[in-house]
Amino acid sequence: MTAPRKTAAFIFDIDGTIIDSMPFHLRAWDAFFARHRLPAAGADFFRRTAGRNGADIMREVFGPLSDEEARALVREKESLYRELFAPEFREIAGFTTFVSAAKAMGIRLACASAGDPDNIEFALSGLGLRELFDATVGAYDVERGKPEPDMFLLAAERVGTRSSECLVFEDAPLGIEAARRAGMLAVAIGTGIPADELAASGNVVAQAPNFGPLDAASLIERHFV
Repeated sequence: MTAPRKTAAFIFDIDGTIIDSMPFHLRAWDAFFARHRLPAAGADFFRRTAGRNGADIMREVFGPLSDEEARALVREKESLYRELFAPEFREIAGFTTFVSAAKAMGIRLACASAGDPDNIEFALSGLGLRELFDATVGAYDVERGKPEPDMFLLAAERVGTRSSECLVFEDAPLGIEAARRAGMLAVAIGTGIPADELAASGNVVAQAPNFGPLDAASLIERHFV
């Protein structure tokens, strides 16, 4: 196989893409809403907000909030999520094998997540793969969350590559759209929303229910040599 360009990079969303956390986020939202005497979040709310900046979601729910107030509410909700998910923490099937193979090929690796710093640390520590990643980008690192491209553009900058040489792995429509706006190709991981539905976007070059069917070498050969 032809070696990849030295600047080729894989950028991964976290929740629902590399860890099987989305059902626990839904449970956490419902518990959080109950605590604040609000109606249950429901699947529609969850689908509509998946991938968005937590502070933006809090402002949608509660109205105008200062940054400090919004972040305090985010910390409260995310603490509930980690408490629920920690006993059942698991990766999306095949991720460790896939990302280890990519690292061995010299592909640069980054995470770009709407999660807060505690959630990112929780995920990477739980996976035991922190040392594999060259950069991480979280909600508080950029002004605008997904579907704006800011997170992915910053991730590319931090690993020293161009947008055209990045492949984004996402499980949510807002993330796929953010990759498109960043000028990046994407792989749709259908852990919640069917992969073929996510693949409707013109920038999606592969789709799979998890990482088991995916091969890092083949993706590089088709798109980055």
